[in-house]
Amino acid sequence: MGAARLRRDRGARAARGGALVLRPRAPLERLPAHPADPHVTRLVLLRHGRTEWNAAGRYQGHEDVDLSEEGLAQAQSVAPAIAAMSPVALWSSDLSRAATTAAHVGEACGLPVTTDPRLRERHVGVFGGMTAEQIRASHPAEAGEFFAGAGPLDTESEREVEGRMTEALQDLGRIVGAHGTVVAISHGWAIRMAVTSLVGASPTALHGLDNCGWAELVHRGDRWSLLAWNRVATS
Repeated sequence: MGAARLRRDRGARAARGGALVLRPRAPLERLPAHPADPHVTRLVLLRHGRTEWNAAGRYQGHEDVDLSEEGLAQAQSVAPAIAAMSPVALWSSDLSRAATTAAHVGEACGLPVTTDPRLRERHVGVFGGMTAEQIRASHPAEAGEFFAGAGPLDTESEREVEGRMTEALQDLGRIVGAHGTVVAISHGWAIRMAVTSLVGASPTALHGLDNCGWAELVHRGDRWSLLAWNRVATS
């Protein structure tokens, strides 16, 4: 397999040579470009490869669904692109779709994988395995609350996801130290909550991530800036 190439980001864009930062309920703002710099903390949040439930539009939550053949190919394709960033640490959700993706990335990077359940997807409880249409049909009263970010029935709220994700990423940063690139492999909903929390934006400010798409953030001074959203590798 040849070296991976980067495809244009989707969901958030910058002008040529520009980077992105989000502010609460505000549009994206241009910042000067931040090239790879070993003296700056860079955080890469990678979504796992595709599963059969992804393909069917079924909510997975904490259900331990394996990667599909397509998802395995995506994990193998993205691994060299992540390795090219020279990460110093690699963490992952303990759910198999993320952990398997992380194993391919870890092999390419020459790094061990540390799993942490705080990096799991939003827990969807009784909605696991359902499509959005099935959720609305079976639980019309609770569906609106769930999709608005609350935690009805036995589900987890977006605020709870945000709390555990940011806690895990802060712990990762403290363990690694102030400088270098760290990678965490997680899930689409959870990554969106973490990114918008770190940069101080509304949860609705970003669209979803593709499978094996990633977000890239940099920490300078006392703020996080979003450099890339939904960047993907092509072989």
